[in-house]
Amino acid sequence: QLQLVESGGGLVQPGGSLRLSCVASGFTLDYYAIGWFRQAPGKGREGVACISVTGGSTIYADSVQGRFTISRDNAKNTVYLQMNSLKPEDTAVYYCAAGPSPTLITMMAYDYWGQGTQVTVSS
Repeated sequence: QLQLVESGGGLVQPGGSLRLSCVASGFTLDYYAIGWFRQAPGKGREGVACISVTGGSTIYADSVQGRFTISRDNAKNTVYLQMNSLKPEDTAVYYCAAGPSPTLITMMAYDYWGQGTQVTVSS
């Protein structure tokens, strides 16, 4: 009944852009902070960006600061991750998650997780 579904991943050249979407069903995202996380092959899961319940504050990993933007659209029950100036090191499976407060560290605090969408940055 409660589900998060990511979409928008794909293959893109370095310097290109992608917009990831996270759509919720069975619950309202209005009452959740949302985080985007990623996991590259052979690497641990890394926090990328998160947004507060109200959308009034955001946190970004240093590695994506200035390149990625997280936003939310209440009317569409959707959270986005706009990714610009993509680098090969951004290649990973990207996951969205919903929880009570925004954090890029305490991943266990998130209640719901999507299935992930693959982003590959390669020339």
